[in-house]
Amino acid sequence: MSPADLAAIDRPSAASADEVARTMRSLGERARQAADALATSSGEARNAALGGAAQAIRGRAGQILAANRKDCDAGRTKGLSMALLDRLALDAARVEAMARGLEQIAALRDPLGEAIAAWERPNGLHIERVRTPLGVIGVIYESRPNVTADAAGLCLKAGNAAILRCGSESFRTSGAIMAALADGIHAAGLPEASVQLVPTTDRAAVGEMLRMDAYIDVIVPRGGKSLIERISAESRVPLFKHLEGLCHTYVHAGADADIARRVVFNAKMRRPGICGATETLLVDRAVAAAILPPILEDLIAAGCEIRGDEEVQALDRRVRPAAPEDWDTEYLDAILSVGVVDGLDEAIAHIKAHGSQHTEAIITEDKAAAEAFFRRLDSAILLLNASTQFADGGEFGMGAEIGIATGKLHARGPVGVEQLTSFKYVVRGAGQCRP
Repeated sequence: MSPADLAAIDRPSAASADEVARTMRSLGERARQAADALATSSGEARNAALGGAAQAIRGRAGQILAANRKDCDAGRTKGLSMALLDRLALDAARVEAMARGLEQIAALRDPLGEAIAAWERPNGLHIERVRTPLGVIGVIYESRPNVTADAAGLCLKAGNAAILRCGSESFRTSGAIMAALADGIHAAGLPEASVQLVPTTDRAAVGEMLRMDAYIDVIVPRGGKSLIERISAESRVPLFKHLEGLCHTYVHAGADADIARRVVFNAKMRRPGICGATETLLVDRAVAAAILPPILEDLIAAGCEIRGDEEVQALDRRVRPAAPEDWDTEYLDAILSVGVVDGLDEAIAHIKAHGSQHTEAIITEDKAAAEAFFRRLDSAILLLNASTQFADGGEFGMGAEIGIATGKLHARGPVGVEQLTSFKYVVRGAGQCRP
């Protein structure tokens, strides 16, 4: 991305549909050329770009935070919720976390050229399945500006070019982060177009991306339900869907009360606005009267609104009645739906009926119940006695992630470096001809 493009990030102007289409086509053409170069680049060069970008983020921290203050001020004016503002806001620690994330990605094993499997045929042919880049990856995301660094870093490490389309809420911040990424890419001698940020907030740019199957190999959408539904309906490009995080925590009759109290609070309140935050708490009827009141007290004292069924309301007069739609709502806020269930079967049935196959946790000391929970549910991530907020590529040791894929094809769960590769077969012979 040129300096002029980066300068335009802070002063986007209205553009005609033809101008948007030309801009997106240019991004696609440049990305395809960059992807060809990245596919044969050395791991050392890609790591140098990541390390240089990390240092540039630290060096540009003041500019990044200044841009973020403008975005946050605009978000407050627009009436964004506190949870969405938390997703948007950066501080010195979060900027440093972005830089460290890039360094952690650089430290990962280079996936390109890795032989995933190898075998010899009776006719002497030697066959290898070898990792290759996907090519050009489009990422469409909303308010979290750290995705700009994470997505760029993971794509670069896996030898892919990236076209990033951030939300309007984080436009200035993402532009400032992009400037730091461009520094690292340039210093490492990689193509300028290895990572490009769409230089407009015009929603027509999303529509153009979804039709760019000649240039983009896969799109990773991250955002609310309406965004995902639109992209799923319109895209000509294959998707790694990052569906809403309608995550559940189930407190089984065999739960340790202290673990349940601690884990549930963290699962909801550590950061209510992230996709791994628990949105529905289910508690076995056999232990609800003993275990649930302290959990509710902790949550309400921390400012969490509880919406519960009749049995939960009877345990605490501050609990509001849960409407039918609450069980299907990703709040991304300090709001929690709480229900009492009659055992494991009812809990699993509820999760299957209302979940988004993102992340679910069971709290129990009963190993058989935990194994049944793992076996019978097919969400991308399942946890035992741990917070759903661990649904994160960094916490999985992947350095970072572009998103949590909830589909079942190619990539599932945290989408990290390995998930951003495909493979080819390399067959070596000595003159064999097929009879």
